[in-house]
Amino acid sequence: MKVLFVLTSHDKLGNTGEKTGFWVEEFATPYYALKDKGVEIHLASPKGGQPPIDPKSELPDFSTPSTDRFNKDNELQQKLSNTMVLSKVNHETYDAIFYPGGHGPLWDLATDEFSIALIESFYTNDKPVALVCHAPAALQNVKDKNGNALVKGKKVTGFTNTEEEAVQLTNVVPFLVEDMLKDNGGQFERGEDWSAFAVEDGLLITGQNPQSSELVANKLLGQLTLKE
Repeated sequence: MKVLFVLTSHDKLGNTGEKTGFWVEEFATPYYALKDKGVEIHLASPKGGQPPIDPKSELPDFSTPSTDRFNKDNELQQKLSNTMVLSKVNHETYDAIFYPGGHGPLWDLATDEFSIALIESFYTNDKPVALVCHAPAALQNVKDKNGNALVKGKKVTGFTNTEEEAVQLTNVVPFLVEDMLKDNGGQFERGEDWSAFAVEDGLLITGQNPQSSELVANKLLGQLTLKE
């Protein structure tokens, strides 16, 4: 089984002067959950090369066993520094696609034409699409084969408005994930703030926050196992 991980290339947190990118835990936990079960994982990003890591996600407060493992994993860090350019990726090579979060995707993956086309290709070819935390932002402009928003009528989750408020970025981000999913017709579900929560609706798997990354990975693994 081969899974494509798509990471953000965006590193500016709006006009704050601060940096953003992808959230380490939301990358590392699913990566190892899948790799340890024998899944081959390839990495891509809009610009290729090293995707930016959100510096906050490297703080001790947010360390987990998987981030500790990542910090000692020179092989994975080397692999991460050489992500493929997204425009060169073909869905036919892979069995599923996964998007880690962090605030970066709100600015680039939400509108990236190659990301949008890739998700549509995976979905219409009966391949799972999984996203966690802010990564469901990448679904903003994705359509189904009838031209409707892909999330329309589907159970979805993502970083909630109250969680965004708690990190004081409501007025910094270009849009709120929860509002966007609802505006696109998604049936938004949620758990308590900062609790593990993920939903699965057919091929679409979404997780609420960093705490949900393992849940999303396990749901994705379940779908891949069924396809074997």
